[in-house]
Amino acid sequence: MGDQSVRIGLAKLARLSAPIALALLLANCAAGTNRARNTNYSPKVVADGEPVPRGGGAFKLGKPYTINGRTYMPSHDPAYRAEGIASYYGADFHGRQTANGEVYDMNAISAAHPTMPMPSYARVTNLENGRSIVVRVNDRGPYAKGRIIDLSIGTAKALGAFGQGLARVRVEYVGRAGLAGSDDNALLASLRHGTPAPAPGMTRLASSRPSSPVSSRDPDVMPMPRERPFALGDASVRAPARAAAPAERAPTLGLMSGRSLY
Repeated sequence: MGDQSVRIGLAKLARLSAPIALALLLANCAAGTNRARNTNYSPKVVADGEPVPRGGGAFKLGKPYTINGRTYMPSHDPAYRAEGIASYYGADFHGRQTANGEVYDMNAISAAHPTMPMPSYARVTNLENGRSIVVRVNDRGPYAKGRIIDLSIGTAKALGAFGQGLARVRVEYVGRAGLAGSDDNALLASLRHGTPAPAPGMTRLASSRPSSPVSSRDPDVMPMPRERPFALGDASVRAPARAAAPAERAPTLGLMSGRSLY
């Protein structure tokens, strides 16, 4: 009788444990899938230590796309202005192709944005220290919660955000950029402290002007934006409802602490 009770108890325990074991197995599979996606980088076309060419990409806008369950709507919005969290990306992507076919240079004054036309110019202002600079947007991202722009290391250093990992910023669309690439010296010259980076004379920053407007009906298919591995943890500020949502006028927050990406 006692042995029979033990057998019945073990059978019940096995039935109760099965769903838990299955849930753990599925969670482990999902984690493995995420790790696999995070290593899906674009091809490396420039070896470490070699000079990175300027330009060489194409004008791209792209169709709506979904990353991590969130849909992004690329658009040409001259009135774009948003506030949120900036992160930066560096060595793991240096020398690899960006979403519009240029080559990422972690030391250049550039950035990745989820919806702006590429290439274009944007003004990025660090709301903690008042530094403001015009950058070249030539890539897609970021896709981590609460973040609205990914800065190159060169841009993060110029804005005084490199050592912090995350920074609260304001991003404003300035205008389209030329295909021949930007003059980083000219972009660095736009850096201001306490006042917005100047927008006048942006045509002098672009070596060439677009021959046709940026269009979502571009015959060339824009490469699907890749995911990036983020190791900074969740930002402690609330994520904007949409990537292109207008900025709310709220008290500025300090730089968020965190590890550098790479």
